[in-house]
Amino acid sequence: MTPAEHRDEDTLPDAVLAAEDGYIPDEDAPRAGPLANVGAAVVVIAFGAFGIISSLSLGIGSAAGPSAGTWPFAISVVITLLGITLLFTGRRLQDAEKFTRQSAAVIVGVVSLVGATFLLPVIGFEIPSFLLLLVWMKFLGGESWRLSIVIGALITAAFYAIFLLALRVPLPHLF
Repeated sequence: MTPAEHRDEDTLPDAVLAAEDGYIPDEDAPRAGPLANVGAAVVVIAFGAFGIISSLSLGIGSAAGPSAGTWPFAISVVITLLGITLLFTGRRLQDAEKFTRQSAAVIVGVVSLVGATFLLPVIGFEIPSFLLLLVWMKFLGGESWRLSIVIGALITAAFYAIFLLALRVPLPHLF
């Protein structure tokens, strides 16, 4: 094999490697435009408002005696203020990308995380953690089945040892 035929991925620019894998580098990604920024701002504001309402139902207490809703309220206010800021400044920004097929990975990640969160109190810590790692490594990370299963099992076992055995965190678990 001649040096020209030998391809050392460590020496190729990221843009070349990305183009070979079908990934569109950030500089060349299609732009979403100002309407998308406004839409994103509205979603952030709605999320923050939902958090404010939810934290008020928990009770926010006072500075001297905080309640269960104190920190969620504070964080939700900050999220809402950031959304309002984006609403007024977002129309001038040009760096938002359009949703593409690659954007679906974010949706898969969020849905799998929410699913694991709902499964945790029902079937324990071990199975949802392993399945979440498996989905993220295999489908989002593109790893092999063998590596995904082995790493998923090892990380789940490590978290089990750290949180349940060493720190005695009261998580629901099977074993």
